[in-house]
Amino acid sequence: MRLSFILGTVAATRVAFSQSDLPISNTLQNILEGAPKSPLYTYPTDLTREIVPKAFHSHNDYWRDVPFYSALSVGAVSVEADVWLHNGTLYVGHEASALTSSRTFDSLYVQPILDTLKRQNPSSPFVTSPTKNGVYDTASTQTLYLWVDLKTDGATTFPVVIKALEPLRAAGYLTNATDGNVTSGPVTVIGTGNTPLDQVQGVSPRDYFFDAPLPQLGTTASNITSDVSPVASVDFATVFGQVRNETFSDEQLATLRSQLATAHGKGIGARYWDQPGWPVGTRNAIWRQLWNEGVDLLNVDDLEAAANFWDNIG
Repeated sequence: MRLSFILGTVAATRVAFSQSDLPISNTLQNILEGAPKSPLYTYPTDLTREIVPKAFHSHNDYWRDVPFYSALSVGAVSVEADVWLHNGTLYVGHEASALTSSRTFDSLYVQPILDTLKRQNPSSPFVTSPTKNGVYDTASTQTLYLWVDLKTDGATTFPVVIKALEPLRAAGYLTNATDGNVTSGPVTVIGTGNTPLDQVQGVSPRDYFFDAPLPQLGTTASNITSDVSPVASVDFATVFGQVRNETFSDEQLATLRSQLATAHGKGIGARYWDQPGWPVGTRNAIWRQLWNEGVDLLNVDDLEAAANFWDNIG
């Protein structure tokens, strides 16, 4: 089972280009250049206009120049925030020495995502009931996976994460599960890192999920179901070791297929994180192999390269 990513195509593009060997009149050129200033060529939900969602995960997203928004601009359907609980506040960063007072889970993720969703769900005389569109204008039913990687003690940090999600919860934007039944929403929150399984599994109703250990889904984690973990993950190197020849060995490929078959048989998606980023040829070959075999979220550090790769440039 591959997750139901909506890789929509854009029906119409902005007026920008003419055939290179056909000159256009000055009058028409003036119309084209003035189009962005006219209300005829804008609309309320055009923040993510023309951006095609792509099934990759913005790994260590908080390292981006503009966290969340950088991933949004290239179509990533999944982002990740490492959080540290300090004096009741969740701070975001890869390690304790990288934390600042202004970079919080709320300021970098909750509020920007909420603002984006408000833009995609505006009040309008043309809408007769509240909408729950996702962040992408080209695929309004596509959920955004928000992975929250707990770096401090899970038992005490996760309740604070749940509370921090309240603005998104109050607006009705979170995917939720009740008695094993999942209702998809614009944002699907997945706890990882030190997230305690016992604060997710068995809790009903809830609007947060768990990052299951992908290799153990058929053994010690076999009791984890898709309503608990929509996507499971594992460190790439832990499973496959080194890949140096731009291809998997027969043994590595057999392992990959076995893990994917187990996960997909349970209705759970799969993600391998921390794949080789260099050489670029190896990175791209691994991306292609993982995608072709059915991995649901490609783990990405270089967003631009992944977006271009998706467009068959890489």
